[in-house]
Amino acid sequence: MSQSHPRISKAVIPAAGLGTRFLPATKATPKEMLPVVDKPAIQYVVEEAVSAGLDDVLMVTGRNKRPLEDHFDRNYELESALQKKGDAGRLAKVQESSDLATMHYVRQGDPKGLGHAVLCAAPHVGDEPFAVLLGDDLIDPRDPLLQRMIDVQQEHGGSVIALMEVAPEQIHLYGSAAVETTTDADVVKVSGLVEKPAAEDAPSHYAIIGRYVLDPAVFGILRETEPGRGGEIQLTDALQQLAADEKIGGPVHGVVFKGRRYDTGDRGDYLRAIVRLACEREDLGPDFRTWLQRYVTEEMQQR
Repeated sequence: MSQSHPRISKAVIPAAGLGTRFLPATKATPKEMLPVVDKPAIQYVVEEAVSAGLDDVLMVTGRNKRPLEDHFDRNYELESALQKKGDAGRLAKVQESSDLATMHYVRQGDPKGLGHAVLCAAPHVGDEPFAVLLGDDLIDPRDPLLQRMIDVQQEHGGSVIALMEVAPEQIHLYGSAAVETTTDADVVKVSGLVEKPAAEDAPSHYAIIGRYVLDPAVFGILRETEPGRGGEIQLTDALQQLAADEKIGGPVHGVVFKGRRYDTGDRGDYLRAIVRLACEREDLGPDFRTWLQRYVTEEMQQR
């Protein structure tokens, strides 16, 4: 029989990174504000949280991240100008971001890693489970990963992480999970985690991607977690402790995701994400796909 667990209502979005892989574009512009077609990447993430019923969103920011706050705030001058022009379509798009969710902000201060960023959310989250969404992973809204993770957490309690099977030569780019099967085809029990292991040391080919539903017990562990790989406080290290001892904060499960994911974490994948999303847009896709096919054909002929 399934158990009843506290309802999840809050989402945490770490957004304090420097975005060094996208310099010089991110010298004065937060990487989260880089456009994916015609919306900043961070808006896709907030929309995903809201679609899963999480309309209380805390963004963990750092220095030079004020544009994030401005984007989700009202811009009365712009709205007034669009109203005077009678441009209802663009006005709706401008107002959409400010009406999405109840937004809160806290600064991380020192960039001490993802685990430290999550710990900064403790006063806001309190003693209830919460979701963490990383801005580098955009999940297609037609494949509701976060909602499935919330459902699993509501059934089993504890924490839930998102997993995706990757090629062995790619596992060193991710955290890797040791897993056991369950009665649900897309759900596994997590017995251990390793941050960015060598291929020969990885417990599986299941990589941790940027979605988590966490028990608040993780805060107590993070307060005691020493810097790990890269000299940073790793969330993976804290989750390893939760997986090793269910008495701390319940079990750790994983949802194996096989849907559409757009990785904006590096320049090549960022460009591929834009192309894929543009191709699927009803307003842009038909003309763009025609141009793209012609362009690729011509390029191949010239090489």
